[in-house]
Amino acid sequence: MFELIFLGTSSSAPTVTRGLAAHVILHRHYRFLLDCGEGTQRQILRSGLGFKRLDTVLLTHGHLDHILGLGGLISTLARWENLDHIDIYGGRATLARVHELLFKVVFAGHRPPIEIGLHAIRPGDVICTDDKFTLTAFEVSHRGPDNLGYLFEEQPHRPFLAERADALGVPFGPERSLLVRGEAVALADGRVVQPDDVLGPALPGTKYVHIGDVGRTDNLIEVARGADALVMEATYTEEEGGMAVDFGHMTAARAAALARDAAVKHLILTHLSRRYAEREIRQEARLTFPNTFVARDFDHFQITRDEVVRVKKEE
Repeated sequence: MFELIFLGTSSSAPTVTRGLAAHVILHRHYRFLLDCGEGTQRQILRSGLGFKRLDTVLLTHGHLDHILGLGGLISTLARWENLDHIDIYGGRATLARVHELLFKVVFAGHRPPIEIGLHAIRPGDVICTDDKFTLTAFEVSHRGPDNLGYLFEEQPHRPFLAERADALGVPFGPERSLLVRGEAVALADGRVVQPDDVLGPALPGTKYVHIGDVGRTDNLIEVARGADALVMEATYTEEEGGMAVDFGHMTAARAAALARDAAVKHLILTHLSRRYAEREIRQEARLTFPNTFVARDFDHFQITRDEVVRVKKEE
């Protein structure tokens, strides 16, 4: 399962109810901050998440409404939190702007009190992987170079078939844990039980795709294919579709068309222009893809295989 908390859902400029782009993704012991618009540190405090273990930042691109909050956040982390390092991932052009912000403005003339790792990544790079999940970057088309999206994908797993284990006389305890890990076990009567005896066919893990600002979708169909949740921007409606093209952004209808064409299960829209009410974005998207949410600041989603639960109910 992945948990997603929206900290900022406005585009370009904040509104009274919406901050600038920032999201926290939780998976087991991992915590990722994806984008960091102005005011993100206050949104983290208001959300109740706090700063502990928030030491990995993923950036979609280098526009200021997605990175400007890093200065204040890292300054606070350095002074008040028990963190000795923070790792920031993004495209080369994005990190060049972040370097200017942090080392020529925030910490100009002195060494930062925590280690700041700037990690340039390219499409296809694996940022994090273990036996449970993989986090990979992919290319996104927006204004300027080095725009990225992020794919969070659990590894396939074989379900443990308790009824088979019962029939074979496998006792409760470490023997079953070993079989789940793929190791054979010897029973007290001398019989050896193999993992294939008690594990079912492999099932795909949860797939969650996160796209920041984006101007085209034809190159995203395969990476989004079959995703349990697709998060992406919907800055405009089709009424201003020409402006969306001019500025390399997305309309609600075009985002919904990607979700439909890629056989996505759930679509979550964010990065709304202040010119629209939430219902306008939702109504336009649902004409093409009914299973659409429009995120609000502090919305909390739990993403599992085939299901997305909005923990904070719509008002």
